[in-house]
Formats: sequence, C-alpha cells, structure tokens
Amino acid sequence: MMDTPIASLAIRAARPDDAAAIYALICELADYEKLRHEVDATAPDIGRDLFGPNPRVFAEIAEWNGEVAGFSLWFYNYSTFRGRHGLYLEDLFVRPAFRGHGIGKALIVNLAKRCVAERLARFQWSVLDWNKPSIEFYESLGAKMTPEWLGCRVESDALKKLAGV
Repeated sequence: MMDTPIASLAIRAARPDDAAAIYALICELADYEKLRHEVDATAPDIGRDLFGPNPRVFAEIAEWNGEVAGFSLWFYNYSTFRGRHGLYLEDLFVRPAFRGHGIGKALIVNLAKRCVAERLARFQWSVLDWNKPSIEFYESLGAKMTPEWLGCRVESDALKKLAGV
C-alpha cells in the first residue's frame, strides 16, 4: 500500500532569484486579463524594483509542493483620512493548474495579517468589472466593491504632456 503525499502550501517573501518567475506570473496574469499588449516590463525591471537598494514594491510567492503556484505584489499607500498607511495589492495571481486549493485566499490572508500586525488602516485592490469570478471571490472574503470610486490613470504620452515635457 502506497502513502499518498500530502499537498503543502508555503507562502514566502520573494527573493532576488524569483524575479524571472514573478515576471512570468505577471505575463500570465496579463494574458488572463487580455492586457498582454500593455506589458513592457522585463524580468530585470522586476528584479531591480523588488530587490534594489530602496524597494517600494514587495511580493510574496505561493509554492504548492515546492512549485511556484502564484504571487501577490503590493506596496504601501497612505490614507489622509485615517492618518495611517495602508496596503495596496497591485497583483494577485494563481496559475490555473493550482486554483481551487485555497492559494489565492492564503495570499490575501497573509497580507491581511501584515495589515493587522503593522496597524495599517486599509487593505485595498482593484478588480476588472468583467471579472465576475474574482469579484465573487473577493466578496466572499468580506471585500466591499466601491463603485463610487473610479480609477484614474495618466500614462505614456499623456503623462509627458501633463508634465510639460
């Protein structure tokens, strides 16, 4: 009789040698969101910004049985109304083959614990309005959608024009 191995999940801080894997996950997320054409980052860009001398963005890796299954990428923001920092989740992605094992929830819970431990005011993120499975997942975790707040973005040529350059 053979023993069935027990699956294991580990969430850990990203390391410099994870830059290529994080980049690959970002590209997979962009494919899922039908936004791959917007990706102009490179693995060296990710490595520089996550692991340089003064990082302003951070990541956690989810490993399922030692294999990279997903990630979260986040940074600190600030609430003037609350007078405290918060945490903004820029990206959360679990590879399709690993979904259904609680990995996404574990990544979010890990960040929620950080928020509580650091006494952060908020834990925020955005979700595309067409992504019903993710919206339902986030709502099941207690997240409230904030339709009264619209995202604003200035980039590329519009950013240069705004800057007057």
